[in-house]
Amino acid sequence: MKLIFIRHGSTSGNLEHRYVGRTDELLCPEGIMALKKRSYPDCDRLLVSPLQRCIQTAEILFPEKEMQIVPDFRECNFGDFEGKNYQELHQNPLYQKWIDSGGRMPFPNGEYPQKFRERCVKAFLETLPDSGRISYIVHGGTIMAILAEFAGGNYYDYQIPNGAGYLAEWSEHKIKILEEL
Repeated sequence: MKLIFIRHGSTSGNLEHRYVGRTDELLCPEGIMALKKRSYPDCDRLLVSPLQRCIQTAEILFPEKEMQIVPDFRECNFGDFEGKNYQELHQNPLYQKWIDSGGRMPFPNGEYPQKFRERCVKAFLETLPDSGRISYIVHGGTIMAILAEFAGGNYYDYQIPNGAGYLAEWSEHKIKILEEL
């Protein structure tokens, strides 16, 4: 079975290198234009995060496809870091403590990274069909969580830019990446 993982297009917050998790930002004009210039493999089934940036991306890339919204594919809740960037956070002792933990501590007033990853993996397994070509239009963190679990390697090995993705194959409870998109 073929899997197509696509990170949503750019938002203003992405361009400003902000932590954009639960904030329901729309795509920015640059993000929309960039998506329209790309091509992606077709799919039989389209699974999408409930946040608007993913829904918009799905509508641009697969306008004729019916999408299935998967609530647990939403991005991590960055808590007190939400909407802020490094310049705004680097003097914050809670941010430094989180960085020093290697990103393992929970975000202050937010989500525990390991719980986020477990949520994404569980949603992936619960929505995985038996056959076909499935596109996932989700967040970078969601893709990273799923691939780290089933393709091996480190969570941060799978960071990709907005609008980019992976064509992969699912077999024997493992993901094999075939190419970057």
